[in-house]
Order: sequence, then C-alpha cells, then structure tokens
Amino acid sequence: MSGKDTVSMSKNGTYETVPLKKDVIRVCLVQSRVRAVDANNVAATRKANLDHMLGLIDAANGWLGPKDLVMFHEFPITGFSGSWNREALLKVAIEVPGEETEAIAKKAQQYGCYIVFGSYARDADWPNHVLSITSVIAPTGKIVGRHWKLRNIKGIFGGFEVFTTTIFDVLDQYLEMYGRDEVIPVTRTDIGNICTTSTQLEPEIIRAFALKGGELMLRTATGGFSAFDIQANARYNEMYTAIVNNAISPNNPGSFDDVASGGTALYGPNGEIVAKATSPNETGVLGTIPIKQFRATRRIPNIHVSLYRDLYEQYVEAYPPNLFSDYQPTDGFDSARYLKDKRVWAQAESIKADAPPAND
Repeated sequence: MSGKDTVSMSKNGTYETVPLKKDVIRVCLVQSRVRAVDANNVAATRKANLDHMLGLIDAANGWLGPKDLVMFHEFPITGFSGSWNREALLKVAIEVPGEETEAIAKKAQQYGCYIVFGSYARDADWPNHVLSITSVIAPTGKIVGRHWKLRNIKGIFGGFEVFTTTIFDVLDQYLEMYGRDEVIPVTRTDIGNICTTSTQLEPEIIRAFALKGGELMLRTATGGFSAFDIQANARYNEMYTAIVNNAISPNNPGSFDDVASGGTALYGPNGEIVAKATSPNETGVLGTIPIKQFRATRRIPNIHVSLYRDLYEQYVEAYPPNLFSDYQPTDGFDSARYLKDKRVWAQAESIKADAPPAND
C-alpha cells in the first residue's frame, strides 16, 4: 500500500501510544453559553466570545487547581445561527491556526493543559468551503489535532440541509490531500490517545476510533444530543467518553435561551457516569481518569467482523460521498434543493426522528 493508503492499526489487539506524563489526569468539561457572532460586526462580537472563553479557561484551572484537559463544546467562538448563509459563515469562521487559536495556545502554555474545542473554520486550501473543526491544543501551545467533522446527517430537516463541508462530502479529495489514516484521526498524547467528533447517532464511527486505539473519546455538541448514544458507545467500546454541550444561552440571536442545553458529562469505560452537570447553566464538570491503570489492560474492541464484513462491503449510503466537491450550496435552502435528487435510497412516505440534534 502507498503511504496515503496506510492506516495506523495493529493486528494483535494492542495499539500505538506515547508515554504518559501522569498516572491520573484531571479533566474539566466547560459547559458554556453559545452566542452567534454578528456577521455585520464580526471583529468585536467574535472577540467577545473568545474573551469569554479565555476567562472560562482561567476559571477551569483556578477551580480546585490546574487541569490536564479543558474541553469546550462545538461552537464557543463563532456561535451558531440557522439564518447564516455561506457568505456570512465564511466571515464568522476562524482560521486554524489563527488569531483565536494563538490566544488559546497561550492559555494552554500558561496552565500546562490540553484545550479542546470546536469551531466553524475556513482554510485557504479549501476555498469557499466552511469546515467544522475540533482543535486539540497541547500544553506547548502547538495544535496537535485538527479534526474535521466526519459527516452531516441529510434528509431529515425537510426543506433545509446543513451545508458545511465534512470529510464525507469531499472524501476523494480529502484522501488525496491527507491520506486514509486522517479520516479517523487519533491524536496520541502524553495524557492518552485523544479522538474527537461532533457526529451523533452513528456508532460505527465511534467503533472505528476505538479500533485505532482511541482512549479518550471527546464528543462535542451544540443544541442537543442523545445521552443514551454517548453512554452506550462508551460501554460498547470501553473508552472514557466526554460530551460537552452548550449551557442556557441568553441573548443568542434567533434562539430561545434554554434550547437543548445542558447534559455535559464524563462516562467511564463501563458506561458509568464519572461526573455530570447538575444544571443547564454555565458550569465546569470535573472528573479524574486513571489513565495508566486503564491503559494497562486496554485492548481494542474484540469483534467478529468475519460474520458481517460482506454486509458492509455491499452497503450503499443513502447519499453518495463527494457531493460538495464541485458545488458548495449558498445556504441551507439551496443545500436542500441541490441534494433533493442526489438521494440513492427510496424516500419513505414518513421519516420519524426523535428530536435530532440541531447540528448533528
């Protein structure tokens, strides 16, 4: 296989690691408010969000001592608005690396902690595309993980479709540029093997991270998620799993203050609750992870893929990959129009969805 086809995955149940700096790590999950940047006043409103986030990093490390990992939700810097079109999103999106990540990196260096957060992002290598990226910043201030969202769900919102670009939407081009191993990226750090996702309700994705040696599954949300999905996948894949959602968010344009807020939690490898937010307000959820003890007996999931490998090989997705390679919709309504005739599956008369997350 060529280098771009190679996947970092062992064949004996073990997985690649780097030495741990601590036997036990301390985690703070920051359940913060979400507030949409004003596309007509980007500099001031985005900076206000960044300053709020920096203050919460101070609070996370000042509350009962320094932390090894501080994690935020999906959009603490840009916020989220269903009314944005592509032009607006490209304005409010950040660059990774960029001015905002530099400020966060200084806090990581100040406190000697890893900081994880999601954001809308733009990239000169992907002109006109709006990305959803989860960044992992090390205590050195270096960005050690820059994880794209894997996919957006399609076909459940009626006349509106999410139009950010995910790996699935430009899969062939992504593979050519970054290689197969970066589709399911595991960032191997001295506090554990970190993997991130803002994708909900697709357990195969979480299993893929576990097969590649993920130890800390860091999941972000904004606007809701399924707690059962988070807890069950922690148990099925025996990974420490965090979910960080937004808090109650007053004065967020075009949104109710308490829409799908709260529920931030840390689950253990048996699905047990290690720590959980006790309210939907802004708060820090503190937990400890005995990472050395966990790693000592940790193996990748013991599955029997020979029973069903052929099913996956024959499976056809409801929508094919690469749909945003040649065309990037102007907004959610244009995205729905564009995708209308791209569905491969037969459309059911009625599709029922149990309160899907707003940004699934």
